Amino acid sequence: MRVHVVSDVHGNAEALARAGDGADALVCLGDLILFLDYADHSRGIFPELFGAQNASRLVELRTARRFDEARELGARLWAGLAVDRATAIESAVRRQYAELFAAFPTPTYATYGNVDMPALWSEYAGEGTTVLDGQRVEIGGLVFGFVGGGLKSPMRTPFEISDEEYAAKVEAVGEVDVLCTHIPPEVPELVYDTVARRFERGSRALLDAIRRTRPRYALFGHVHQPLVRRMRIGVTECVNVGHFAGTGTPWALEW
Repeated sequence: MRVHVVSDVHGNAEALARAGDGADALVCLGDLILFLDYADHSRGIFPELFGAQNASRLVELRTARRFDEARELGARLWAGLAVDRATAIESAVRRQYAELFAAFPTPTYATYGNVDMPALWSEYAGEGTTVLDGQRVEIGGLVFGFVGGGLKSPMRTPFEISDEEYAAKVEAVGEVDVLCTHIPPEVPELVYDTVARRFERGSRALLDAIRRTRPRYALFGHVHQPLVRRMRIGVTECVNVGHFAGTGTPWALEW
């Protein structure tokens, strides 16, 4: 059995259409939407609306952790739009989702990332795509558990939830062979982004569950350039499956 795993797709529909080649199933750990490409400031919803120069300024402020100034810049730009912010974002997200969900192979098992909009997924997920969050599924004789979304952060991305709500979803998954999440467990080496030069949010509840339930694998994404991509916690192999938007290459799990 061979399963390909991707995370942080961020608009890379062309590579996503090939991600299942040679695999029996595809697992997607979220962040389908591309709001702003930190490597190419001309790509994404934000520069489409406000131009690459404003996108570069926003990246500069966020990278410097000047989040209040970044929010002030965003507020000024959004106030100048002819339509309201929610309408503009949803329209752009729908265009991306239509292309990305059409690229999923059959079968695909997917959960949400912190920049996704879960309320829209049911409209675009076809019969071959199973969406799971706080739920389990059997794939090739192994039990996979899925926990979507991210934790609250200064970035204020669309699908951030409280630590308590996230922990409840981890608890609902219970004991599994493969634990699939968007964010990593709260381990410094796994949550530090070497390019953004900041610690991203990881989950302490997830770390505790890994130590307690001892899955074979814990798979995640979220941190695009982690200090460490792979480490063992007890008997569990913890793997950042990679920044698919940049690499276009899935991580493979075989058994």
